[in-house]
Amino acid sequence: MPVARIAMTTLDCADAVALADFWASLLEGTVIVRNDKVSVVRTDTIMLGTVALPDYTPPTWPGGTTPKHIHLDLAVSDLDEADAEAVRLGATKAGHQPQPDQWRIFLDPAGHPFCLTSNIPF
Repeated sequence: MPVARIAMTTLDCADAVALADFWASLLEGTVIVRNDKVSVVRTDTIMLGTVALPDYTPPTWPGGTTPKHIHLDLAVSDLDEADAEAVRLGATKAGHQPQPDQWRIFLDPAGHPFCLTSNIPF
């Protein structure tokens, strides 16, 4: 049995509402959460979150000075068990944890951020 499943892909941006509206239109989805900080699009195949960050800098592609901005949100049934297992497997818990009772932020072995959450049904 897997420890987690991919629940939602989240994109950092300057305007969470505008980006959610774009993706909802492009993917024929529905914006199910809409506010200035976080918005969420649901489609038949994916949940896509948008998170507004202060001083957001768009990524440059395929190269350049600003790397891609994306992270995974992983749904878990037991946040504490998944937390321990992620660390056991090689993840590092991020120092800043704004909502540790609902979301835990980690870095994979290469430094990419991801979140574990019991806030999205597993």
